[in-house]
Amino acid sequence: MIQIQTTTLDFLNLLMRNNNKEWFDKHRTDYLAAKANFESFVQALLNEITGFDPIMKGLEAKSCIFRINRDIRFSHDKSPYKTNMGAFMVKGGKKNGDKFAGYYFHIEPGKSMLAGGAYLPPAQWLTAIREKIDDEPATLLKAINTPEFKKYFGQLEGEKLKKAPKGFDPGHKYIELLKFKSFLAIHNPLDKQILGSDYLKYSAEVFRAMKPLNDFLNEY
Repeated sequence: MIQIQTTTLDFLNLLMRNNNKEWFDKHRTDYLAAKANFESFVQALLNEITGFDPIMKGLEAKSCIFRINRDIRFSHDKSPYKTNMGAFMVKGGKKNGDKFAGYYFHIEPGKSMLAGGAYLPPAQWLTAIREKIDDEPATLLKAINTPEFKKYFGQLEGEKLKKAPKGFDPGHKYIELLKFKSFLAIHNPLDKQILGSDYLKYSAEVFRAMKPLNDFLNEY
């Protein structure tokens, strides 16, 4: 079974200490090997996800993986490279991350994550989510209170409004859910888990526990 190689995490560790073009160019072969390992793992993970979320069928890893180059045009931090490798597996690929909830796979020494949901959805989508919470609160509560969801994610996460969103009563029974600006499920595995031979199966199990939340967010 395919797994994340130690050399892939080692490359990211070194990049954290040598985040400059000169070093990167000298170690491009190492980067390409790490990139190939990551892409192969993501494709295998997509194949696993398709087993419980058929909407992902036919999706290719390359349409989900983010570039390692940082956009530094408007950033005070001019480090040219990300020190992680990430992929957002969502209907139609990462370009649709502002339209649909999906599955985010991220490896970074000491900061890896298996996450998903809707990150700062645009106004129209956010309004639709809140209206659905108002209409069907039990569906969302069921999704985030399963033993599997609690095991891996604990609780729903995301930035929240300080006050009730426009159009909703501050005394609404589910006002704390309605205040969310993002609806996220986040799990942080340890490096030793990432490098394990069963991490592909483990990642798929975590994302399976997330699917009911994604389904709720995507039905609008």
